[in-house]
Amino acid sequence: MIDAPPLVLEGLGKRFGSVQAVEDLSFTVAPGRVTGFLGPNGSGKTTTLRMLLGLTRPTTGRALVGERAYAELPVPGAVVGAALEPGFHPGRTARGHLEAWAPQVGASRARCREVLAMVGLDQSAERRVGGFSLGMRQRLGLAAALLADPPVLVLDEPANGLDPEGIKWLRGMLRHLAAEGRTVLVSSHVLGEVQHTVDDVVIIAQGRLVHASPLEGLAALAEPRTYVESPEVERLTGVLAEQGWATSPGARGATGVVVEGVAAARVGAAVHAAGLELHQLTSQGTDLEDVFFHLVEQAGDRRQPQEVVA
Repeated sequence: MIDAPPLVLEGLGKRFGSVQAVEDLSFTVAPGRVTGFLGPNGSGKTTTLRMLLGLTRPTTGRALVGERAYAELPVPGAVVGAALEPGFHPGRTARGHLEAWAPQVGASRARCREVLAMVGLDQSAERRVGGFSLGMRQRLGLAAALLADPPVLVLDEPANGLDPEGIKWLRGMLRHLAAEGRTVLVSSHVLGEVQHTVDDVVIIAQGRLVHASPLEGLAALAEPRTYVESPEVERLTGVLAEQGWATSPGARGATGVVVEGVAAARVGAAVHAAGLELHQLTSQGTDLEDVFFHLVEQAGDRRQPQEVVA
């Protein structure tokens, strides 16, 4: 098992002139887990990652890898493997790109071949990067991040450009890396891309922390939703209205109704008390993306609109 350090952000903030891109951001990324760093485009995710990796100087606070700032590590690239705004020389081959970077992190040529195989690019090792698709570039960026076999991985939108098969592959890769004990931080603006991958979620909006918890904690914020079906749909909607419950038509036909924010047991009890014939009563979980967008919208309501930087 790999002994990986946590990532610790303490009161991190960044101002560009009059624009507060990140403000008072504090959270911890634990080893052995995949943490999803989520927020809409322009929420400050990339600025935060750049501060973590020593590419942008914070205005306030600090970002630590274990107990040190990234720039204070003896060989930073050997501790933190990062895929952030990857830039590749279009004339270099995939193998050539990795071999040019390998001496910086103490990796061998054999390791270059090994990571290309890990990310599924072994058959494209001699192809020039200029001819790669976006998904292939993402795989090459991950290969570069893995080159030194680092205990920490920081990946910015790694699923961008991947097809469904590629996203499934990435999910398995990240789960495997975390199971080895590594600290894995993955940013995304789409919760649906990562919700089957991550253990923990950190959500920011307009540069501020909105929510941080295990994924189950986000799911706990979801309000229940119940689908109920009866041949007496008019009486059914009347009974539900008497309870003061919000409803919408069911997608499966005119005899069904969706009750928002009410558990199936309560809906069933009310319908039974009214003596209605029931054909179906089903609890429907709220999509986690609904919770995500609700949290982001709430954060926007609490602050005056302002320009932010990605």
